[in-house]
Amino acid sequence: MADTLTIRRPDDWHLHLRDGAMLAAVLPESARHFARALVMPNLLPPVVTAAQAAAYRSRILAALPEGMEFTPLMTLYLTEESDPEDVAAAARDGLIAAVKLYPAGATTNSASGVRDFGRIRPVLERMAETGLPLCVHGEVTDSSVDIFDREAVFLERVLEPIRRATPGLRVVLEHVTTAEGVDYVKSGGENIAATITAHHLTINRNHMLAGGIRPHYYCLPVAKREAHRLALLEAATSGHPRFFLGTDSAPHTDAAKLAPCGCAGCFTAPNALSILAELFGQAGALARLEAFTSLNGAAFYRLAPNEETITLQRGAPVIHPARIDTAEGPVTVFDPGFPLHWSVTP
Repeated sequence: MADTLTIRRPDDWHLHLRDGAMLAAVLPESARHFARALVMPNLLPPVVTAAQAAAYRSRILAALPEGMEFTPLMTLYLTEESDPEDVAAAARDGLIAAVKLYPAGATTNSASGVRDFGRIRPVLERMAETGLPLCVHGEVTDSSVDIFDREAVFLERVLEPIRRATPGLRVVLEHVTTAEGVDYVKSGGENIAATITAHHLTINRNHMLAGGIRPHYYCLPVAKREAHRLALLEAATSGHPRFFLGTDSAPHTDAAKLAPCGCAGCFTAPNALSILAELFGQAGALARLEAFTSLNGAAFYRLAPNEETITLQRGAPVIHPARIDTAEGPVTVFDPGFPLHWSVTP
């Protein structure tokens, strides 16, 4: 195995930056390694309009430390009241790169999400006309559906009817977690892709639950069986052009994670690339890491890949910080549970 690997600077196609003090604390962790990131709109209140997206983008750029280069790619939060023309204008002006669909109640700050999928049909039709991608949190929220089955049910009950009713709609199944999701994307044609996170490539549900509950492994969609993790790993390392990195790095303070009703999310921005290099190396697929992190996503979003490069170096185990301090409290960094030998060289 080679000890160095130079790739085009990666992009993160699913990132939570939060706002205010938390934004200021976590933004450098992503900007250090990633050239661009698709920024999620589930703030309180959510980023629903073009004007709100522009204001959020300005706050992100204002928080970027001097000397760092980073481009936030903005998204709008889809609601049943979203204006198709506002969405189309934001896309036409280059303000947004995608629209995000949260089923109401599916994850953090999703109370404003969609309950009646028929009511968003006009927006989806306008998006299909313009080629603007729809990013979906692919889970149903029906309490009668087991949490480990919610992605597979979403594909059949929600996503497939939406795609049949809206020909030409370009869709990203975000943070895919199941073999069913992988198979759906592989067989779904050129208009559907999926992001995969570093933490879903690393852990299965036993890591979270066996021998005691580990709240810093709790995320949504929840980690599944080992067979599903292996299906994700095969998809990520295969070089398939419609699978690419979206870290879903989601910072919460330790107090929020360890609460009686703890928050879902894994904070992986500081060590995601080290984890991926380790996993791809173990799979004999280092030559395909660049496609997963730097090429496939840009191609699907119809952007040129980054010109600049980064170099990863393999050596003694890398010690990443266990947590970062923020004005709101400490945020624990995701621990993969095995040594990481790859680091990004300065």
